[in-house]
Amino acid sequence: MRVLFGIILGVVLVCGAAYYRDSVYASPTAAPPVRPIVNWDVASDVTANAMRTIRVEFDRLLGR
Repeated sequence: MRVLFGIILGVVLVCGAAYYRDSVYASPTAAPPVRPIVNWDVASDVTANAMRTIRVEFDRLLGR
């Protein structure tokens, strides 16, 4: 039962995060325009940019 609840919660969180990102950041009038997360290449780009930012900030905090 816990596994099923965890899977459902994970799906809801992922869909909610994508919806939030699309509704807040996706704007056709932005320069450059922000593409909504509707396919894997956009999701991959967003994830790669987030991981790159986290690595840079982590290295900055550790003084590397």
